[in-house]
Amino acid sequence: MGDQESIERVLSGDTDLFSNLVRKYQSRIFSLCMGFVHQKEDADDLSQEVFIKAYQSLRSYRGDASFSTWIYRIAINIALNYVKNKSKKNIFQRIDDFMTTGKSNTLQTVSMDTADPEQILIDTQKREMVNNALNSLPENQKIAIVLSKYDDLPQKEIAIIMNTTEGAVEALLQRAKVNLREKLSDLNKKNQNHRRKN
Repeated sequence: MGDQESIERVLSGDTDLFSNLVRKYQSRIFSLCMGFVHQKEDADDLSQEVFIKAYQSLRSYRGDASFSTWIYRIAINIALNYVKNKSKKNIFQRIDDFMTTGKSNTLQTVSMDTADPEQILIDTQKREMVNNALNSLPENQKIAIVLSKYDDLPQKEIAIIMNTTEGAVEALLQRAKVNLREKLSDLNKKNQNHRRKN
């Protein structure tokens, strides 16, 4: 039974058939999540979240792209959001702890990155700039560059995940790099102007 037929039957009330789709794509979605979070427990949780989201959103699936492309995009978005939120939480928690409590164990955690709190703030601002620039990219460019740079995947594998050609992935990466350079340059200029005004 093909994906489209399974989806139609699930939407018609035969919800048990969704487990067929889960079994078919579970290992691939798990591998994708592992590529982003690098922890089995986190990848397990994210994989479950992906399939829950896919099931809840199944009626919005129009069949314009293959089901594999659609569910990969759900997985990528969920994984990216998880990584971004976890990174922000960790960074700001360390800074907040250091600035407000001054506890020795927090200081030791911070000092693993740098002994200079001001440098931590600068690094945090840089990470925020990169995140903002990444988030502002067109979807396909963002997916391609995150898979390439965050997870160091080869273009062939990215092409499979994105259901496109290696040449198209290479073009997306080149455009994304140009856009990122421009966006980061613009953000840096805005920050410098803001600091001058203050």
